[in-house]
Amino acid sequence: MSRPIRIGVLTPSSNTALEPLTSALAAAVPNCSAHFSRFKVTEIALSDRALGQFDDSKILAAAELLADAKVDVIAWSGTSSGWLGFDADQRLVERIRERTGITATTAVLALNELMALRNIRRLALVSPYTADVQQRIIDNYAARGIEVVAERHLDIRVNHDFALVEPERLRALMGEVAASQPQAITTFCTNLHSAQLADGIEAEFDIPLLDTVSTTVWGALRAIGVDPSNVRGWGQLFTWQ
Repeated sequence: MSRPIRIGVLTPSSNTALEPLTSALAAAVPNCSAHFSRFKVTEIALSDRALGQFDDSKILAAAELLADAKVDVIAWSGTSSGWLGFDADQRLVERIRERTGITATTAVLALNELMALRNIRRLALVSPYTADVQQRIIDNYAARGIEVVAERHLDIRVNHDFALVEPERLRALMGEVAASQPQAITTFCTNLHSAQLADGIEAEFDIPLLDTVSTTVWGALRAIGVDPSNVRGWGQLFTWQ
Protein backbone atom coordinates (compact mmCIF):
# COMPACT_ATOMS: atom_id res chain seq x y z
CA MET A 1 0.00 0.00 0.00
CA SER A 2 1.28 3.49 -0.82
CA ARG A 3 1.88 6.04 1.90
CA PRO A 4 -1.30 7.74 3.13
CA ILE A 5 -1.96 11.21 1.73
CA ARG A 6 -3.52 13.53 4.30
CA ILE A 7 -5.01 16.85 3.20
CA GLY A 8 -5.60 19.31 6.04
CA VAL A 9 -8.41 21.77 5.43
CA LEU A 10 -9.18 24.99 7.28
CA THR A 11 -12.94 25.44 7.43
CA PRO A 12 -15.29 28.30 8.40
CA SER A 13 -17.10 27.24 11.58
CA SER A 14 -20.62 27.66 10.17
CA ASN A 15 -19.88 25.84 6.93
CA THR A 16 -21.66 22.54 6.20
CA ALA A 17 -21.06 22.06 2.45
CA LEU A 18 -17.32 21.85 2.00
CA GLU A 19 -16.53 18.93 4.32
CA PRO A 20 -18.63 16.24 2.59
CA LEU A 21 -17.68 17.58 -0.84
CA THR A 22 -13.97 17.74 0.01
CA SER A 23 -14.05 14.25 1.50
CA ALA A 24 -15.66 12.91 -1.67
CA LEU A 25 -13.04 14.62 -3.83
CA ALA A 26 -10.18 13.31 -1.69
CA ALA A 27 -11.63 9.79 -1.80
CA ALA A 28 -11.14 9.78 -5.57
CA VAL A 29 -7.37 9.74 -4.98
CA PRO A 30 -5.91 6.40 -3.85
CA ASN A 31 -5.13 6.31 -0.12
CA CYS A 32 -6.06 9.98 0.35
CA SER A 33 -8.15 11.48 3.14
CA ALA A 34 -9.24 14.96 4.20
CA HIS A 35 -9.03 16.32 7.77
CA PHE A 36 -10.63 19.51 9.01
CA SER A 37 -10.07 22.28 11.53
CA ARG A 38 -12.58 25.08 12.10
CA PHE A 39 -12.35 28.70 13.15
CA LYS A 40 -15.24 31.07 13.76
CA VAL A 41 -16.90 32.57 10.69
CA THR A 42 -20.62 33.35 10.77
CA GLU A 43 -21.22 36.15 8.26
CA ILE A 44 -19.71 37.57 5.10
CA ALA A 45 -19.78 41.35 4.96
CA LEU A 46 -17.46 44.35 4.77
CA SER A 47 -18.07 45.52 8.34
CA ASP A 48 -15.11 45.63 10.72
CA ARG A 49 -16.60 42.81 12.77
CA ALA A 50 -17.10 40.54 9.78
CA LEU A 51 -13.66 41.29 8.34
CA GLY A 52 -12.09 40.63 11.73
CA GLN A 53 -13.19 36.99 11.55
CA PHE A 54 -10.30 36.41 9.15
CA ASP A 55 -7.58 37.61 11.50
CA ASP A 56 -4.54 35.42 10.85
CA SER A 57 -4.08 34.52 14.52
CA LYS A 58 -7.34 32.57 14.58
CA ILE A 59 -6.57 30.80 11.33
CA LEU A 60 -3.05 29.94 12.46
CA ALA A 61 -4.37 28.41 15.68
CA ALA A 62 -6.61 26.13 13.61
CA ALA A 63 -3.66 25.30 11.34
CA GLU A 64 -1.58 24.24 14.33
CA LEU A 65 -4.28 21.72 15.27
CA LEU A 66 -4.10 20.24 11.78
CA ALA A 67 -0.34 19.98 12.13
CA ASP A 68 -0.89 17.62 15.08
CA ALA A 69 -2.45 15.19 12.57
CA LYS A 70 0.77 15.30 10.50
CA VAL A 71 -1.09 16.33 7.37
CA ASP A 72 0.92 16.72 4.16
CA VAL A 73 -0.59 20.07 3.20
CA ILE A 74 -2.83 22.67 4.82
CA ALA A 75 -5.41 24.34 2.59
CA TRP A 76 -7.63 27.30 3.49
CA SER A 77 -10.95 26.38 1.89
CA GLY A 78 -12.39 29.85 1.94
CA THR A 79 -12.68 32.78 -0.43
CA SER A 80 -12.00 35.73 1.89
CA SER A 81 -9.07 37.04 -0.16
CA GLY A 82 -11.57 37.73 -2.93
CA TRP A 83 -12.67 40.80 -0.98
CA LEU A 84 -9.69 41.25 1.38
CA GLY A 85 -7.18 41.23 -1.50
CA PHE A 86 -5.27 38.28 -2.92
CA ASP A 87 -2.12 39.25 -1.04
CA ALA A 88 -3.93 38.27 2.17
CA ASP A 89 -3.86 34.62 1.10
CA GLN A 90 -0.22 34.82 0.03
CA ARG A 91 0.72 36.15 3.46
CA LEU A 92 -1.40 33.50 5.12
CA VAL A 93 0.23 30.55 3.39
CA GLU A 94 3.66 31.92 4.22
CA ARG A 95 2.72 32.23 7.90
CA ILE A 96 1.24 28.73 7.97
CA ARG A 97 4.49 27.35 6.55
CA GLU A 98 6.53 29.30 9.10
CA ARG A 99 4.33 28.24 12.02
CA THR A 100 3.88 24.55 11.13
CA GLY A 101 6.58 23.63 8.63
CA ILE A 102 3.83 22.32 6.33
CA THR A 103 3.22 23.54 2.79
CA ALA A 104 -0.01 25.47 2.34
CA THR A 105 -2.41 26.75 -0.27
CA THR A 106 -5.88 28.30 -0.51
CA ALA A 107 -9.01 28.05 -2.62
CA VAL A 108 -8.41 31.43 -4.26
CA LEU A 109 -4.66 31.04 -4.87
CA ALA A 110 -5.42 27.73 -6.60
CA LEU A 111 -8.26 29.31 -8.59
CA ASN A 112 -5.95 32.08 -9.75
CA GLU A 113 -3.26 29.55 -10.67
CA LEU A 114 -5.77 27.58 -12.73
CA MET A 115 -6.83 30.71 -14.59
CA ALA A 116 -3.20 31.60 -15.27
CA LEU A 117 -2.57 28.11 -16.68
CA ARG A 118 -5.30 28.62 -19.28
CA ASN A 119 -4.84 32.38 -19.73
CA ILE A 120 -8.42 33.01 -18.63
CA ARG A 121 -9.23 36.72 -18.86
CA ARG A 122 -13.04 36.58 -19.16
CA LEU A 123 -14.63 35.17 -16.03
CA ALA A 124 -18.22 34.66 -14.89
CA LEU A 125 -18.78 34.94 -11.15
CA VAL A 126 -21.56 33.24 -9.19
CA SER A 127 -21.72 33.74 -5.42
CA PRO A 128 -24.22 33.97 -2.58
CA TYR A 129 -22.74 37.27 -1.34
CA THR A 130 -24.08 40.79 -0.98
CA ALA A 131 -23.63 43.35 -3.75
CA ASP A 132 -20.80 45.24 -2.05
CA VAL A 133 -18.78 42.07 -1.37
CA GLN A 134 -19.38 40.92 -4.95
CA GLN A 135 -18.19 44.27 -6.31
CA ARG A 136 -15.01 44.08 -4.23
CA ILE A 137 -14.26 40.67 -5.77
CA ILE A 138 -14.91 42.03 -9.26
CA ASP A 139 -12.62 44.99 -8.62
CA ASN A 140 -9.81 42.80 -7.31
CA TYR A 141 -9.97 40.63 -10.42
CA ALA A 142 -10.06 43.69 -12.67
CA ALA A 143 -6.81 44.84 -11.04
CA ARG A 144 -5.28 41.52 -12.18
CA GLY A 145 -6.46 42.00 -15.75
CA ILE A 146 -9.38 39.57 -15.43
CA GLU A 147 -12.76 40.91 -16.52
CA VAL A 148 -15.88 39.58 -14.84
CA VAL A 149 -18.12 39.57 -17.90
CA ALA A 150 -21.21 38.33 -16.04
CA GLU A 151 -22.12 37.89 -12.40
CA ARG A 152 -24.94 36.72 -10.20
CA HIS A 153 -25.15 37.04 -6.43
CA LEU A 154 -27.86 36.17 -3.93
CA ASP A 155 -27.47 38.98 -1.35
CA ILE A 156 -27.05 36.59 1.57
CA ARG A 157 -24.67 37.47 4.40
CA VAL A 158 -25.27 34.67 6.94
CA ASN A 159 -22.62 32.06 6.16
CA HIS A 160 -24.70 29.10 7.36
CA ASP A 161 -27.45 29.99 4.90
CA PHE A 162 -25.21 29.71 1.83
CA ALA A 163 -25.41 25.93 2.09
CA LEU A 164 -29.22 26.10 1.96
CA VAL A 165 -29.20 27.34 -1.64
CA GLU A 166 -30.50 24.51 -3.79
CA PRO A 167 -28.14 23.14 -6.46
CA GLU A 168 -30.89 23.69 -9.03
CA ARG A 169 -30.82 27.42 -8.22
CA LEU A 170 -27.05 27.50 -8.66
CA ARG A 171 -27.33 25.63 -11.95
CA ALA A 172 -29.82 28.22 -13.20
CA LEU A 173 -27.51 31.08 -12.25
CA MET A 174 -24.64 29.41 -14.08
CA GLY A 175 -26.85 29.07 -17.15
CA GLU A 176 -27.56 32.79 -17.02
CA VAL A 177 -23.91 33.84 -16.86
CA ALA A 178 -22.92 31.29 -19.51
CA ALA A 179 -24.84 33.40 -22.05
CA SER A 180 -22.00 35.97 -21.87
CA GLN A 181 -19.56 33.34 -23.16
CA PRO A 182 -16.92 33.59 -20.44
CA GLN A 183 -13.79 31.47 -20.61
CA ALA A 184 -14.71 29.98 -17.22
CA ILE A 185 -17.38 30.15 -14.54
CA THR A 186 -16.44 30.22 -10.88
CA THR A 187 -18.81 29.37 -8.04
CA PHE A 188 -17.02 31.56 -5.55
CA CYS A 189 -17.88 30.31 -2.07
CA THR A 190 -16.94 27.11 -0.28
CA ASN A 191 -20.32 26.73 1.41
CA LEU A 192 -22.25 26.06 -1.80
CA HIS A 193 -23.37 22.66 -3.06
CA SER A 194 -22.00 23.27 -6.55
CA ALA A 195 -18.78 21.29 -7.06
CA GLN A 196 -20.73 18.19 -8.07
CA LEU A 197 -22.43 20.13 -10.89
CA ALA A 198 -19.24 20.57 -12.90
CA ASP A 199 -19.56 17.71 -15.37
CA GLY A 200 -23.15 18.61 -16.22
CA ILE A 201 -22.45 22.33 -16.60
CA GLU A 202 -19.42 21.70 -18.78
CA ALA A 203 -21.31 19.26 -21.00
CA GLU A 204 -24.20 21.69 -21.45
CA PHE A 205 -22.32 24.94 -22.00
CA ASP A 206 -18.78 23.86 -22.96
CA ILE A 207 -17.40 26.22 -20.30
CA PRO A 208 -15.22 24.97 -17.43
CA LEU A 209 -16.58 25.32 -13.90
CA LEU A 210 -13.98 26.36 -11.35
CA ASP A 211 -15.76 25.71 -8.07
CA THR A 212 -13.74 26.89 -5.08
CA VAL A 213 -14.16 23.66 -3.07
CA SER A 214 -12.69 21.87 -6.06
CA THR A 215 -9.90 24.40 -6.59
CA THR A 216 -8.88 23.90 -2.95
CA VAL A 217 -8.41 20.17 -3.49
CA TRP A 218 -6.67 20.70 -6.84
CA GLY A 219 -4.26 23.14 -5.21
CA ALA A 220 -3.60 20.89 -2.24
CA LEU A 221 -2.78 17.88 -4.42
CA ARG A 222 -0.61 19.94 -6.74
CA ALA A 223 1.28 21.45 -3.78
CA ILE A 224 2.45 18.00 -2.65
CA GLY A 225 3.15 16.57 -6.08
CA VAL A 226 0.08 14.32 -6.33
CA ASP A 227 -1.55 14.12 -9.76
CA PRO A 228 -4.97 15.86 -9.57
CA SER A 229 -6.18 13.93 -12.64
CA ASN A 230 -6.96 11.02 -10.33
CA VAL A 231 -10.10 13.00 -9.48
CA ARG A 232 -12.66 12.16 -12.17
CA GLY A 233 -16.26 13.15 -12.53
CA TRP A 234 -15.77 16.56 -10.87
CA GLY A 235 -14.94 18.72 -13.85
CA GLN A 236 -12.13 19.28 -16.29
CA LEU A 237 -10.05 21.47 -13.97
CA PHE A 238 -8.52 18.33 -12.45
CA THR A 239 -6.89 17.56 -15.81
CA TRP A 240 -5.20 20.96 -16.03
CA GLN A 241 -1.45 20.89 -15.45
